[in-house]
Amino acid sequence: MFENLNWWEIGALLMLALLIFGERLPKVIGDGLKMLRGLRAMAQNATSDLSRELGTDIQLQDLHPKAFIRKHLLSEDDEAAIRKPLQGLFEDVKQDLTGVRDDITAVAAAADPRKPATPEPSSVASAESPKALGQRFDLDAT
Repeated sequence: MFENLNWWEIGALLMLALLIFGERLPKVIGDGLKMLRGLRAMAQNATSDLSRELGTDIQLQDLHPKAFIRKHLLSEDDEAAIRKPLQGLFEDVKQDLTGVRDDITAVAAAADPRKPATPEPSSVASAESPKALGQRFDLDAT
């Protein structure tokens, strides 16, 4: 939640909270933590009630609809039958992307012989100009 904030910004937010709440800041923090504990307890109770009603052990992660269906409604055979038609398509797309990456690497190596023959995939797109790619691939075919 706060991964985009550095220490100065967190300090500024704390100072702003101190200015807004003043002497009540410890009570506000305590009330917020009490509310968080209450929400966690309610979620735990709902999970245990649902587990008891269904007769299986349910974790909080299992309440996501996809995970719930996969774990409780589909057998392994059913899941394999659903995945089978899509697996071939996935392999075809993966193979095509590998071929395109190899072609782009070859074009990039031919355009600038000083660069290594196998650059990283992220640098391939930035190293190749759109005009050169347009000569090799039909970019409007999407």
